[in-house]
Amino acid sequence: MADAEFHPPGARDFELPPIFGFVTKPMILMVLSILIIITFFLVTSRNLRLIPSRWQFAAESVYDLGRNQIAREQIGDAEFRPYVPLVLSLFTFVLVNNIFGLIPLIQFPTLAHFGFPLAIAILIVFPLYHFVGIRKHGLVGYLRNQFIIPDVPKPVLWLLLIPTEVILKFFFDPVNLAIRVFAAMFAGHLLVLVFTLSGEFLLLEAGPLLKPVSAVSFAFAIGITFLEALIMVLQAYIFATLSAHYIGRALAAHH
Repeated sequence: MADAEFHPPGARDFELPPIFGFVTKPMILMVLSILIIITFFLVTSRNLRLIPSRWQFAAESVYDLGRNQIAREQIGDAEFRPYVPLVLSLFTFVLVNNIFGLIPLIQFPTLAHFGFPLAIAILIVFPLYHFVGIRKHGLVGYLRNQFIIPDVPKPVLWLLLIPTEVILKFFFDPVNLAIRVFAAMFAGHLLVLVFTLSGEFLLLEAGPLLKPVSAVSFAFAIGITFLEALIMVLQAYIFATLSAHYIGRALAAHH
């Protein structure tokens, strides 16, 4: 080995410097993702046909997934329709920002910055599902519906179950929603960085006997990239599904 030392990637590699002013690359990617989603649905729905084109079929498939497989399943047939735009927006927004991590030159999953998924969870999903529950049941009825479990002894209810439910639904749920997608994107991209940079280091700095090992490292990087692509889609689906589940739970007549 040469005297060069390998410095493994870490959280610092996700802290990108501002491009201009306070604007960073993840901020620009967030705005770009919104423009991509709007353009995609406007273009694919402009000339709808009975026999859809490939792009129309793709848009209809995404819409069907958000409407029927997520919103209808989690919220219920009677009340899911008003929430389809939200569920579809959450799914496509998270999906596009995740996929940025696979695009050459960009190669950064925006939601690997914890602040972004946390903001979506706390500022959009969290207040919304409490609002729709209170609007339907009233404040007292909603709190009773969420925290009072019938036929449970009062000491157990007030000392154990109600404090647990308050912690879960007012603190854990939004944080859990954010952590799922953040952890998957952060860990996946970090693994790709580890194997890519270690392969480059072995190829350029290692002795003749160790240079072939770089091929193994690059192979792992490629394999993890394909796995990460699958996880990106799954995490977008899970994020939208959990959001719809919270709304359905708030609207439900019983705990």
